[in-house]
Amino acid sequence: MCNPLPGLAAALALVCCANTAAAAGTPIAALDFELKDLTLDPNNQAERERTASLGPLLREALAFRGCRVIEVDSAAQNTADKGAGYLFDHADLAAALGRGFGAEWIVVGRVHKASFLFVYLKAHVVNARTGQLTADLSVEVKGPQKTLTRRGVDVLADQITAAIDSNKRSDGARGEKY
Repeated sequence: MCNPLPGLAAALALVCCANTAAAAGTPIAALDFELKDLTLDPNNQAERERTASLGPLLREALAFRGCRVIEVDSAAQNTADKGAGYLFDHADLAAALGRGFGAEWIVVGRVHKASFLFVYLKAHVVNARTGQLTADLSVEVKGPQKTLTRRGVDVLADQITAAIDSNKRSDGARGEKY
């Protein structure tokens, strides 16, 4: 009987490459995450620090996957974000912010903390050209937060590139160009 592991490894490599093929080189902006803390100890220092680390971690993960990361300065983000959750809830305004910096896509992130046991890393993927919300993504992170936060961000980056790839394939079938 032959060993199935080399075949499985090759199949996994193809899937990973396929998920980032269309997203490679794509100009994408990933905003700093906001915190929506519903626990009895909202907005504590540790949670604010973790939330502040997510934007840079996601930008790093997207760059590692071949995306061309567009930096949006925090002053511009704060000016566009009229209040907590505003850009998360208004894809058209997030798109305008991304377009202003030369991005084709913009990711608006939120940490949704409903419990001390887990959090959700949420991301809206917005087509900056059309203003359309393309994907509403979520990754649940349970357990030791420092260890699993990076893993959760990596899963979110995979979901983002897959959503962009899928959107580009469907737009290509309609004859739209990027």
